[in-house]
Amino acid sequence: MNTTKLLILLCVISIQAIFAQKNNANGNSQIVKGASLVVPQIQVVPIKDTQTERNYELYIELPEDYSENNNKTYPVLYYTDAMWHLEMLSGATEYMLEDVILVGISWQLDINSALKKEVGTHVSRYRDYSFRKSNKPDIQTKYQFGQANKHLDFIRNDVIKYVDKTYRTDPNSRTYFGYSMSGEFGAYILLSQPDTFTNYILGSPSIKNEVAYLSELNTKFGPFDASNRNSSLNANVFISYGSLEEEMVQPIEEFVKLLKDRRDGGLSVLKEVIDGNHGTAFPATAVRSVAWLSSLMNHVSSDNYEVSFWDIPQLNNPLINTRPEDRKDGIAVDTLSVNNTDRNSILKLSQEIFDGKHGNYDAVLISHKNKLVFESYYKKGRINLPHGQASAVKAYTSLVLGRAIQMGYLSIEDLNKPLINFLKDIDPEKITKGAEKITLHMALTMHGGLTIDSDEWKEIENDSVRLKGQGLVQTLLEQSEAITSESQTYLYGNFNPMLVMTVIDAVVPGSAEDFIKTELLDKLGIINYKWSTHISGLPEAGWRVSIMSRDMIKLGNLVLSKGKLNGEQLISAEYLAKATSGIVKPTQDWMPKDYRYGYFWYQTLVKVGHKSYDTTFAWGGGGQRIIVVEELDLTIVISGHDGEDQIMTQISEIIIPAFVKQ
Repeated sequence: MNTTKLLILLCVISIQAIFAQKNNANGNSQIVKGASLVVPQIQVVPIKDTQTERNYELYIELPEDYSENNNKTYPVLYYTDAMWHLEMLSGATEYMLEDVILVGISWQLDINSALKKEVGTHVSRYRDYSFRKSNKPDIQTKYQFGQANKHLDFIRNDVIKYVDKTYRTDPNSRTYFGYSMSGEFGAYILLSQPDTFTNYILGSPSIKNEVAYLSELNTKFGPFDASNRNSSLNANVFISYGSLEEEMVQPIEEFVKLLKDRRDGGLSVLKEVIDGNHGTAFPATAVRSVAWLSSLMNHVSSDNYEVSFWDIPQLNNPLINTRPEDRKDGIAVDTLSVNNTDRNSILKLSQEIFDGKHGNYDAVLISHKNKLVFESYYKKGRINLPHGQASAVKAYTSLVLGRAIQMGYLSIEDLNKPLINFLKDIDPEKITKGAEKITLHMALTMHGGLTIDSDEWKEIENDSVRLKGQGLVQTLLEQSEAITSESQTYLYGNFNPMLVMTVIDAVVPGSAEDFIKTELLDKLGIINYKWSTHISGLPEAGWRVSIMSRDMIKLGNLVLSKGKLNGEQLISAEYLAKATSGIVKPTQDWMPKDYRYGYFWYQTLVKVGHKSYDTTFAWGGGGQRIIVVEELDLTIVISGHDGEDQIMTQISEIIIPAFVKQ
């Protein structure tokens, strides 16, 4: 990044402001005559609207290395109100987003001179950025409101086509920046022809009286349907307003709700409230939105993203790497060494995943012989951001239990003992009949047998005091009907994992939370994670954990090495063999018929040619999978947020067969 240029730019702006203030204070409107400052990297290109014959100018700024990289394509940031926004956006991108082409679109040049003199050179913006006519005839005659559709046609048919034809642009990364009335114009583009841009920055959009019309546009576009890619807006949206813009708050909040209520898998919306009023909020909006823009052009995030996962913008381009980077994170790396046909098939699949042909997936990683040989990120995936794991957490809880067994806090024999034997705070006089039938083995295979009224449990869940610690199990056993052989059938859910977590907390020194950190995650070098706390105060055992995709590889390789890490037996090998075997048959209709279940791990056979390969995997809703094929020395990781989650078919037919010949 070139900080010197940014500092010079800011100094020039400051000096200009000081002189202007001084002259105004002295009553002088005449600035001392001198040579104009020419910014050599900005090209001024005349352009005509081919439909209306109106004349405009484009202010085009190319990256410094543009002429040196003839094979490189660049994202483009288009912005309206060019003369107002040029300096701030040029400075912000120079500092945070160097590799971008800036295209400023001027106001109409050849507009009525009298009107221009009366209102200002910006007068055409009232016509070009508004999408409804004024109901006052004299105002409408003067300003010609409501021609946003024509201006959008000009941008699509003339501006973008000229830029794409003249420069090496990246069609997957096209951004619009608009503030105030031009932010209103951006909202119109988003809901009328969203494919115009990939990313939208809408700073303090002037939509006070336009939400109803925008809602109508949204209805015309149609609702989002996950099975129909064309129903998605497929856009990242940054929208903001100033903290002192009282009139802006309600309409913008309504607009944000309108977008989020679409529940659109291809739409990411981030709202920010900027300190200041309509005028003073602009500089911070420019800087913060450019920082946001850089985050969706880079697979390594510079932000820790404390926002919701759904607010993370989707990548404009995938990272598909057949020679992963050594990030000094404890993962050995190598090159993808498969035959050309299989390599091309994997690369083709990766591009299809980015294009959304197989659903919404954020990462696919492949480790062969304990070395990461393929790494790819899409949509919301980032190399250094933890990703939600959903029910894959159950498998991680199983590993924690295996660590406790390896360290001697439990034994293999304890798996078949009554679970309540390990919970000294349980009052046996108050629990349901047959509670002693619940063993760790039964809980780990989802056969605990608890039968609890869901409505009653919703009421109980609000009582955190009652459910504290072992009070959770006490309450579960009080509320459940009798535990019988008939009730102890396969029933998928989170009660069983929390039974297991409660036992872990009871037998290990300190707390389960500390044990998970020090005895599993720290040893694997997993430090960037979020492990949520259950209402009981214990760590969640079945969901609500986020870890990085690379760290999922570490967990998979631990299973692949039969519980060993750097020569140390970290997880009991005997326990792990049971955990990853097909002990029981799941009965849920949504599970494939050939899946079996171990101790929170799934098992199935993948057929390649005439041979079948035993495959074990952790599985979480949305597409979180750690797939281990021991015979092929293979670990595959998938992260996603897909409702249908059908990616296992492609893994079984394309990725696993590629390593059979190795």
